[in-house]
Amino acid sequence: MADAVVEFLLANLKELLLYHVDLLSGVKDQVESLHRELSLMKAFLKDSREKRDESAYVREIVRQITDVTYEAEDIIDTFVVHAAMQKARSALKRVFHALDHSNMLRSVSEDIKSIKVKVKEIYDKKMFGIESLQSGEPSYKPSARKRAPIVEEENVVGFDEEARTVVERLTDGPEQLEVISVVGMGGLGKTTLAKKVYSDPSIEYHFYIRAWVYMSQQYCRREVFLGILDSMGLITDQVYKMNDDRLAEELFRHLRSNRYLIVIDDVWTTEAWNDIKMAFPNTACGSRILLTSRNTEVAMHANPYCNPHRLRFLTNEESWELLCKKVFREGSCPPELQELGQRISKRCDGLPLAIVVVSGLLSKREKTRTWWNKVAESVSTYVARDPTQCMDVLALSYKHLPDHLKVCFIYFGAFPEDFEIPVSKLLKLWVAEGFIQQIGQETLEDIAEEYLVDLVDRNLVIVAKKRANGRIKSCRIHDMLRDLCIREGAEENFLQVIRGIPDRASLTSIPNYCRRLCIHSHVLEFVSSRPSGPHVRSFFCFSMDERDVPREHTSFVHEAFNLVRILDLKSIIFSRFPNEIVQLVHLRFLSLSGHFKVLPPAISNLWNLQTLVVVTTSRNLDIQADLWKMLQFRHLHTSGLSCLHGPRAETRKDSEDPFVRRNIQTICTIVPECCTENILSRTPNLKKLGIRGKLVMLVQERGGMSLFDNLAKLDHLETLKLLNDTFPLDPFKCHIPGLPQSYKFPPNLKKLTLSDTLLDWSEMSTLGMLPNLEVLKLKDYAFKGSRWEPLDGGFRLLRVLQLGRSDLVHWHASSHHFPRLERVVLKHCTHLEEIPCGFGEVSALQNMELYWPTPAAAASARLIQQQKQQDQRMVNSAFKLLIYPPDL
Repeated sequence: MADAVVEFLLANLKELLLYHVDLLSGVKDQVESLHRELSLMKAFLKDSREKRDESAYVREIVRQITDVTYEAEDIIDTFVVHAAMQKARSALKRVFHALDHSNMLRSVSEDIKSIKVKVKEIYDKKMFGIESLQSGEPSYKPSARKRAPIVEEENVVGFDEEARTVVERLTDGPEQLEVISVVGMGGLGKTTLAKKVYSDPSIEYHFYIRAWVYMSQQYCRREVFLGILDSMGLITDQVYKMNDDRLAEELFRHLRSNRYLIVIDDVWTTEAWNDIKMAFPNTACGSRILLTSRNTEVAMHANPYCNPHRLRFLTNEESWELLCKKVFREGSCPPELQELGQRISKRCDGLPLAIVVVSGLLSKREKTRTWWNKVAESVSTYVARDPTQCMDVLALSYKHLPDHLKVCFIYFGAFPEDFEIPVSKLLKLWVAEGFIQQIGQETLEDIAEEYLVDLVDRNLVIVAKKRANGRIKSCRIHDMLRDLCIREGAEENFLQVIRGIPDRASLTSIPNYCRRLCIHSHVLEFVSSRPSGPHVRSFFCFSMDERDVPREHTSFVHEAFNLVRILDLKSIIFSRFPNEIVQLVHLRFLSLSGHFKVLPPAISNLWNLQTLVVVTTSRNLDIQADLWKMLQFRHLHTSGLSCLHGPRAETRKDSEDPFVRRNIQTICTIVPECCTENILSRTPNLKKLGIRGKLVMLVQERGGMSLFDNLAKLDHLETLKLLNDTFPLDPFKCHIPGLPQSYKFPPNLKKLTLSDTLLDWSEMSTLGMLPNLEVLKLKDYAFKGSRWEPLDGGFRLLRVLQLGRSDLVHWHASSHHFPRLERVVLKHCTHLEEIPCGFGEVSALQNMELYWPTPAAAASARLIQQQKQQDQRMVNSAFKLLIYPPDL
């Protein structure tokens, strides 16, 4: 951890010296000298990695380096805040505060001198104590050829018979509603078994409605009900505004006339079951609840007349099979490693999680007898069936992680239990935290994604959902690994998590150098307690219920955490924009919600800001901040119809434009009127663009030109969303007459989403000509008309096609029209008579999903499935068909 702490401070000092040296007036020389001293510490840390586990002396030196680095960081950051405030004052006020600033300069100068003395003492000690150290694991270097971050499907070993037993219990038995429970200790595979059962074809066929929800220790009734309704595709704006009692009634209403299966994963207490059980009607049609828990008492309470299914430990043979699958994938274990491997798997004592995590440790290093013997000796000191000792088994993988992955892994402790983490947000947070260092020409976000895939490959992170292109959309972490993150994070002063109702003791117990503070519940109680965390650099609010912050507490962040860099306040709602936030000059990531309509110009003062996420209840948002002044800015995410302005100053035609921002990668979502050359020409590296509003303004030509023409200049744009929002007019009265010609689209566009555009199906020929299009999502009413006949030669690279609501009746297509199509998703296509039979000839097609189709369309999909199954006898592939809800 010390490596990352020093690395970040050095990068921060370098940035200050390059871009904001005016703020260091009076201490510039001392800061440069401190940078040189700390660079020596960085070299020592790199050379000492292998010795830390073996030498208490080295560990103590590393601890001292961490402490002195934190101290230096606090001194510099505090001075920068003071200098920025002094600079922002009027000339008269600057004179008035000159003495105060002069005193601050002297104090900081003395503090830096003191820090340098401490650094020298540490350096002298390490030179005296350890004359030579072998270098540790090399710093991270991506492979010359970057591989796509696509993850493997989860290997399941030893669960076939278990799954058959549970499936029989769910599909047989009485017509009355019955709760079937799976119980076992953490890491035994309860969720894995439940997923295997949930996706079993006989279960999909038997139950008309299926839904899945995670419960966790810190559950919220409202979130549980929303999760189930979301699984059923029933979330609307009206439903989302309901309280928990109304949600329970809504869920009851949708379930009462159908046979349903609800999986409730990870229930911890009997009270938790009592809180939600009233939402599940008993209508004597064979419905079931599948409940997983670590606590047998919970299972017996939910159904005292039915014994729970007790999940067993793996046998030695199954343990060895699982380890081999995880380490060698499709290959086999070399003979010289088999004895050691069997010893390792045996010492995991049949606990799948321990085997999976240790497998990740083995797979990421050279497969030598020396390394495997070292792991075998470490594992053999623990017995996995003891949860406490199992934690030590899991800690082995953490201790052997490269330093650049250690901080990324521990960071997962910041998120609540069973929380599904959006990967796009996670990567932005890692970048803002300074965990990701520039390597070659890759973007920081791409490097961060490689780090995440590495953690997945090591079996430390679970893939929750994948994107249409196969990349990771969201991820989770096992409860026990999360506990490990929290434990290690607390020991390193890296992370402090407050999970219950915060009291004065929990607030005053925040360690001196604690850098990240996470509140998982009772946020308003925390806010009203007037917290203080002068050393906190990241503050997260995770609350199941979004709550309004009283007006008198809107300034709490600035008062409590004036050195903060990361602010995730999305779960609390501000009645007005908290203007005090613009004084947090170190801020890099800001996410907040509120009722405001304007983002003030003063946000431009946040020169370090990289990511801005704003969710407002207002339909329109005026972004008055001058983003073009912000050199570090990378991502803008706003709700509603957002108006973004161009630079405030004009640029001479014969000079280089000073307002070009090559860092900006995301702008979502702006109104069509903002797609001017003045804005888009200044974002040449834009990767993702969302446009929402009256799209006719985007494509309408004036003088032979349209605003859409400016998109063609975005050579790096890969994702484009076009949402035709014509409120209060009906979309039918304000639809797009046609699409621009294909050469006017961004040349490297890979993913396109259209909604409410009501285009004629003949316009699809334009989209078919886009040379790099891989994913096409046609949301509700993107196209209109009863017939779609694609033209030959189009969609040469299209892999994913999604159709939403439309009046489409006849659709004719074959392998000539979609030669590389892998996945087809149809949602609420209630007029479509048939899925094109030609899809059976598309050799790449692997997955078809139909939600609420017509009976005829469902029947035609099954014929395609039969054709694919016959072809699979000759080709080693698997075609999956999902029809929801399944036929009764």
